[in-house]
Amino acid sequence: MCGIIAIAGKQAVNSCLYDGLTLLQHRGQDAAGIATCDHRSLHTHKDVGLVRDVFSAEDMRSLKGNIGVAHARYPTAGTSSMGEAQPFYVNSPYGIVIAHNGNLTNAEKLQQELFESDLRHINTTSDSEVLLNVFAHELQGQITERQLTEKNIFDSVARVHVRCSGGYAAVGMILGKGIFAFRDPLGIRPLSLGKRESDNGTEYAVASESVALAGLGFKLMRDIEAGEAIYIDKAGKLHSRQCASAPTLTPCIFEYVYLARPDSIIDDISVYKSRLRMGEKLARKINNEFPDHDIDVVIPIPDTSRTSALELAFHLGVKYREGFIKNRYIGRTFIMPGQKLREKSVRQKLSPIELEFSGKTVLLVDDSIVRGTTSGQIVQMARDAGARKVYLASAAPPVRYPNVYGIDMPAASELIAYNRSVEQIQEIIGCDWLVYQDLQDLEDAVGFGNRTVSQFESSCFTGEYVTGDVDTRYLDRLADQRNDSAKQKTEGQYTN
Repeated sequence: MCGIIAIAGKQAVNSCLYDGLTLLQHRGQDAAGIATCDHRSLHTHKDVGLVRDVFSAEDMRSLKGNIGVAHARYPTAGTSSMGEAQPFYVNSPYGIVIAHNGNLTNAEKLQQELFESDLRHINTTSDSEVLLNVFAHELQGQITERQLTEKNIFDSVARVHVRCSGGYAAVGMILGKGIFAFRDPLGIRPLSLGKRESDNGTEYAVASESVALAGLGFKLMRDIEAGEAIYIDKAGKLHSRQCASAPTLTPCIFEYVYLARPDSIIDDISVYKSRLRMGEKLARKINNEFPDHDIDVVIPIPDTSRTSALELAFHLGVKYREGFIKNRYIGRTFIMPGQKLREKSVRQKLSPIELEFSGKTVLLVDDSIVRGTTSGQIVQMARDAGARKVYLASAAPPVRYPNVYGIDMPAASELIAYNRSVEQIQEIIGCDWLVYQDLQDLEDAVGFGNRTVSQFESSCFTGEYVTGDVDTRYLDRLADQRNDSAKQKTEGQYTN
């Protein structure tokens, strides 16, 4: 769950890349990096921390050139360290930089192939460096003359699709040549293309979400298709080609539930409108299951659930109120290692407005329930603030399985819904009634925005992994890497 952006401009792009990263900060708060190219010289700066903390004025002045790529990171593979920060660079052929959002499910096998057959060494535990070296190796094999062509690049991406499995969206730069970008054959992770006209000609940008393009004055052209690659050469000409043999658009549904900003358009679907429809469908389910409900007020758990909660309240005919004030300087709690730290962070993150709870039957609405830490704490906060009854609604179905395609969800055993019924979850959380969105309703709510999308990557709800290569052994290994004890050993403590 990272943010990536690349710009092929007609003037210096350093400030635009910086601004683009701030617009994508919600996708990655662990580390940030920018790489630019001035003629054939590479300029790069990256470090652990928020965008505003990583780059000084002096750093920005050093990032010269009219093409570049940038990355805001949440670690789903590897560790939180400066050495894992992106973009990554390899010097052959030409000099290639890449920034990646997603996760390769066969990274271990690829790393072995790179060492034994491709004679390439991987310096980090990041699968992004693996992806970079696979692409670089394939490009090296495509070049028969000194001249680089778009065909060389597209043929190399086609080979990447053959070798790599998982969900991945990547932007990259070939020094002195141009910008490239590609998306996995299932289109699991998002990638949008935009352009703008400047005094010197047409400029292009590729980003994880359209909100970054709009904020920089780029007009959204379209999404990069599943399996497609684009290349913008040094003359500013845009080239594109479908590089997968059997692409099938299967976007990650959790982007619409939680990850993406509501003002983004992903695969021609409005995130905001999707969340409105989630609220409408959830209201219909509540009216069907609890027609004589005694709900006095609907209160969202900030921030992502607001849109769904507002529409839910409207269709229930119940008051909508803001009942929690959010401290915006506390990170996302479900990825924090350690139960005590998560519980402490929830209390620091949210403060109740007691007048909205006192003596009322309250329906709290959350976008999803992952570990249940936040939910249990907030239900207790509502009771402490004087609520007579506390109901809880989730705009998403029960999260029963880890996501393996680029979202840092915990091990299955740490998910509150894993191997539990709704009634058992309700008892653990401590609410008076718990209701989840049905999966079909969720997929209908999102899919209504683009009827050509026939399926979604919904594995965290179903346990069905669309790449077909995720088995029990892989999930066990993933659990060993993502559980609390593993993170505490590698991180020491969580820092945001």
